[in-house]
Amino acid sequence: GLFALAAFTSMQRTKEIGVRKTLGATTPNIVSLLVSDFLKWVLAAFAVSAPISWLLMSRWLEGFAYHTTIRPSLFLFGGLALVAVALLTVGYTAIRAAVAHPARSLRYE
Repeated sequence: GLFALAAFTSMQRTKEIGVRKTLGATTPNIVSLLVSDFLKWVLAAFAVSAPISWLLMSRWLEGFAYHTTIRPSLFLFGGLALVAVALLTVGYTAIRAAVAHPARSLRYE
């Protein structure tokens, strides 16, 4: 889903990327622009889901005779994995859009 959303967004912003490249933007600038938009949403989703999942997991584990505590490192590693997957996924489509020739995107303008 994230890959499709990133590909769709980069396709919609093709003309913007072409104009930015024509005006002198570098590939890392364009990649960071596209990745930062998605990273904000991923971090916001993690900030909302982590407390909710901690609460639900704590209540579920209370029902067992031998229950364990939930350590914050579990959420830290999960959040790092989430960010890594999002960066790889969105980064791939952003790099692919950033290295495209700007004349092709601006041809029909």
